[in-house]
Amino acid sequence: MKSKFLNVSQNDRGAITNLQITNDSSNMNWVIDPEYLKSLNYDDFDKLFGEFNITINGQKYRSIDEKPDVVINDTDSSITYHIAQLALTQHFELVDHSLRWNFSINNIGTDKVTIDNLGLWVSLAYVMFRDKNVHRNANQSAAVFPSISRNYTKLAAVRRDNTKPNMGLYQLSGSVLSVGTYNEYTNRFFENVSPSLDGMLFHEIILAGGYDSDKRPHKDWIYPQNKVSVEPGKSLSWTFALQPFEDENDFYDVAMSYGHPRISFEPLIQESQKQIFEIHLADHQKIRQIVIKYNNGRKLVEEDITNSLDGEKLIYSPNGYGEHEIIVTFNDGTSDMGVFNVMSSVRQLLRNRADYVSKHSYSGKNGKVPYSFGPVSNQGESLGKMTFIIQECLLDDQVSDPAKKIQQVEESAVKYVRPKWFIDGDFIHPRKLYGEFYRVMDFEYIGHLFYMLSKVPAKYLKLHSPKEYLAWAAKVFDMRVNPDLHDNQRGKEEAQMLGLYFLYIEDLLRDVKAAGLDQEYSEISKSWAAVTNRVAKTSSTLAAAMTEHFFDNAGFGPAAGALALTGKTDAAKTYGELLKANIGFSNDFRSQSPDRWWEALSYMIHSLWGGVTAASAQMTGESLQDVELVEAGYRATNAVLYMYDSNASTTDRVLKPGEAASTYSIAGPNLNRPDLSRNRFGQSIFASDGGIFSRLFPDGYTGEDDWDMGEELVAYLNGFGQTTYIYSDSEGQYHAINGSMTKLSNDRNELKSFAPYTHKYVNLSSNEKLFTSSRRVILDPKTGQFHE
Repeated sequence: MKSKFLNVSQNDRGAITNLQITNDSSNMNWVIDPEYLKSLNYDDFDKLFGEFNITINGQKYRSIDEKPDVVINDTDSSITYHIAQLALTQHFELVDHSLRWNFSINNIGTDKVTIDNLGLWVSLAYVMFRDKNVHRNANQSAAVFPSISRNYTKLAAVRRDNTKPNMGLYQLSGSVLSVGTYNEYTNRFFENVSPSLDGMLFHEIILAGGYDSDKRPHKDWIYPQNKVSVEPGKSLSWTFALQPFEDENDFYDVAMSYGHPRISFEPLIQESQKQIFEIHLADHQKIRQIVIKYNNGRKLVEEDITNSLDGEKLIYSPNGYGEHEIIVTFNDGTSDMGVFNVMSSVRQLLRNRADYVSKHSYSGKNGKVPYSFGPVSNQGESLGKMTFIIQECLLDDQVSDPAKKIQQVEESAVKYVRPKWFIDGDFIHPRKLYGEFYRVMDFEYIGHLFYMLSKVPAKYLKLHSPKEYLAWAAKVFDMRVNPDLHDNQRGKEEAQMLGLYFLYIEDLLRDVKAAGLDQEYSEISKSWAAVTNRVAKTSSTLAAAMTEHFFDNAGFGPAAGALALTGKTDAAKTYGELLKANIGFSNDFRSQSPDRWWEALSYMIHSLWGGVTAASAQMTGESLQDVELVEAGYRATNAVLYMYDSNASTTDRVLKPGEAASTYSIAGPNLNRPDLSRNRFGQSIFASDGGIFSRLFPDGYTGEDDWDMGEELVAYLNGFGQTTYIYSDSEGQYHAINGSMTKLSNDRNELKSFAPYTHKYVNLSSNEKLFTSSRRVILDPKTGQFHE
């Protein structure tokens, strides 16, 4: 099929194998290509765009196993299946700028039919190509961000290099329950191959059910799992449109042209804050009712707040904690929704975390692994919770017993960390904890830990002085970034890779220089300059986006942040575009996470790298005065904080105050592991899947879900934990990020900070900064200046 705007190819079964935008100079195929599947020996042809799964009266069917009647013309096509007593028809038609897609079910029998499960594959080009040509992964692949509602579901497929055009899928009729994913991948971690990981996600729109009865999430009250029935002679129908869009705003403009409303709100509200909804209606829409739903711990509560609507704005004061759903119902019976989170306070969440880690994670002298903070791992990421404790104690004077907490960390750093990672504690002789090699990236976590100890007031330290810990940090960090200190090729190469150390290196260099550690300062600053110069020089190749994975936000996130910090503006902008495409926009705060799949085998939140990616966007955005990046970083941050939220009511994994879990599977269902759908967990839970997981987690599922957490909270504490941003739009109106704005008069706006430890206000439009601990300041909207 072909029009002026789109070219569509279908196979002999009618499944779409190629979807191209006519004026797209890159000729990107916006659906997963069966030829690429063949080249990798992946047998997933049952998941091509337009195939489906259906369970009828308890009997499972796959469209791939049936022979349809197919009619394909120049601008439209019809594919009809006869399964049991149902006629199932797909009709594709090119209309204007779009591809319209109708799926209908007719009961041609004499008995009522119950459809237990029904899922349509919408396999957009979410692919990590097995290709060291990083530009292919950036330009020919898309991140896919879902916004799910009963009548106004939409998917944004965003090209990973953030170039235009992109592809949107918009629901036009029928009822949608959810969007699930299936992951196909290859992981060669143990083959000493780098990059070692590639794969793809197939997306499935759920129209009925979604889960087998023994694999469904039990507490997810937001996304239904209903069966549907069809009486004899009756039918069901769903319609979607695929249409290109330019950017986030255009995505919503296209949606509105199809009759979708737009509901905007803060992703996270803390106690005593008010949620402000803005509801923009499409033509001819009228609101019948607005309802808020939340779980108060005993039951599902429903509040009718229709009467609070004032024009397009509605102000709501939450009465409970955890996930809140707003449902807007219109006069025609359709409804749209949004999901936001409510916490008592982020500050309390951080205190609870510090208390929990101190009480439950530290083993002490007589522990199974003496002086360690559990869960124990050879990877440096496991030390993040120690660094967090120090940072939290330094920022919050209300933390209980800071001396005890800091001394636990000090004892662990001296008696567990140093001898474990270094032979006889000698910082220039790393221990080969990974058999034949050591992992240079581990040193950035160790260096950070020692550096944080150097920031602690001497009165809290019992074993060494702050200056000694600074010297340790300098030596360890020199090992991290100086290739000349390694006698093996792997070590030399890894030393030149960027990592999350960009979050603290400038502070470390300043303190090392001030302490007179001249040799270490010279070597570290030289290595830092060398790596950032190299990354900047090769930015056009996007080389830093490839790590042990073929395309990785753990590569391009730190690259953007490091380049912005060192004033390499053009190169920072290049990697900043990858960050923008990586962070989701959605009607559910959890789906605004940075795009990643390999720890959950589905679209997910990953606490560590989600948090570091959010910090990268925040730091890069502030440096470049790029509002879009700062807003993206803020969205992602609030998704990551969900991994610590003990008030969450929709996850089967319930956290006690202070507990945490590293991973959350956003997709529902997660078709690789349906039991993990919309649930929190640690990656060792995959040990039961065998294969590579049994080698990665030889002890099986330990029940410890937080081993690699902590550094992302330190990044938060030094970013949105202290900073609130404002900017003016094209009409001169000011908006707040990580804060709220209230007009007091024509020349006075009150700005309230959401940051738990307020330290700075930044005007992204003028680059003016105000350093203060005041939670409220005044903004003059005429001059853009702050006043206390």
